[in-house]
This record gives sequence, C-alpha cells and structure tokens, in this order.
Amino acid sequence: MNLSRILVVDDEPQIQRFLRPALTAAGYDVLEAVNGAEALKAAATQAPDLIILDLGLPDMDGKDVVTSLRGWSDVPIIILSARDRESEKILALDLGADDYVEKPFRIGELTARIRTALRHRNRPDAIPAILEADGLRIDPVRRQITRGEDIIHLTPKEYDLLILLVRHAGKVVTHRTLLTAVWGPAHGDDLHYLRVFIGQLRQKIERDPAEPRIVQTEPGVGYRLIAEG
Repeated sequence: MNLSRILVVDDEPQIQRFLRPALTAAGYDVLEAVNGAEALKAAATQAPDLIILDLGLPDMDGKDVVTSLRGWSDVPIIILSARDRESEKILALDLGADDYVEKPFRIGELTARIRTALRHRNRPDAIPAILEADGLRIDPVRRQITRGEDIIHLTPKEYDLLILLVRHAGKVVTHRTLLTAVWGPAHGDDLHYLRVFIGQLRQKIERDPAEPRIVQTEPGVGYRLIAEG
C-alpha cells in the first residue's frame, strides 16, 4: 500500500509534534520542514503528494514558497493561517495555494481538506459527471440543474459561477478568482457584482437562502461549494 506523503512546513515545534502522529494515524507518510528553504528542497527531492504550509516562516514569506513551487509543481498546498493574517491568506490562495485552515484548527477539518485536495490532484480541472448537494442535482453534461422533478433555470452568468464552484467542489475559491474567471480580469475587484450574483444563485438553488448549505461563505476570502458526491 502506497501512503500519500505529506510535507508539513511549520517552525512551531508544538504544531509538528501534534501533526506528525495525527496524520500518521490518519494513514499518511509525514515529512517535516521548519523553514522555506527546507520546504523547497524537500518538495524537489522527496516528491510529497501534498504540502501543509505555514505562512509565518523564519527565513522567507510563505507566499514566496507558494510562488516558487508554482513555478514548477502542481502539488496541492494547504495554508495554515492565523486569523490576523487574512490578507496574506487570500494572496497565497490567489498565487496558487489550494485551500487554507485557520489556527487553531481541528484535525478532522484538516484531514477533510487534505482528502479534497488529493482528489482534485488525481483529477485536475475535472467536472464531475453528476454532482449532488443538499438535494440539488447538477448535471454539467446536460447543463441541467434540478431539485426533485423541478428544473432550475439559471442565467448564463449564474451557471458559469456555479460550474466554477462545482469544478472546485469542497475547496475555497477566492473572490478574485471567481470574478476574473466569470467576468474577466477588469472586474477582479468588483466584489459587489459577485455578492449580487451569489445572492441570486442562492435564491434559486438553496432550500433556505438565508441559511445556505450548498454555496457557503468563507468570510473575507471567497466561497466554497459543499457537495455530497
């Protein structure tokens, strides 16, 4: 049995002492690095399947590690972030990180994000043939959205927005990524556009738009589509 290899990059000894046994118990092979230089060397020589990366490293900014890695690798990167580093977390995601987990974190949440990121690596840019979420059925092949016997009609922009979230189901997608992909680079900062369309989309696809269970907000960062399969 080949275990997925995870590189944990963090200079806090207590984080390393916590993550190694927890991830090992979850069935992963764990590598460690305490700074950016060690992380880049390990990524190049030991071929991890996923990297867990703290942004506050002693020798370089974690965002620079993301930028360097993305120059030659598509390895999934999950950011460990403190709440007071929100702007850096967003920038790291826009630079190519796949997801983030806030400190302090629960191991169950982290392992769920790991599983999602590894699935995406195994089928990059894939859109599932059928995706279901809270009773909603999304069929990208037929371009049809249904709930039970009811067909849900979306505008072209609403549909493009939903399919982009479907493509990254389970992962956070930043405001800028959504805006530039759906409306173009000139609209990368037009957050009002996005909020309006997310609101319209929720009115059509959520059972209770005031308590959305499908398209969930990641405050200050973006949105995440929660799917069942």
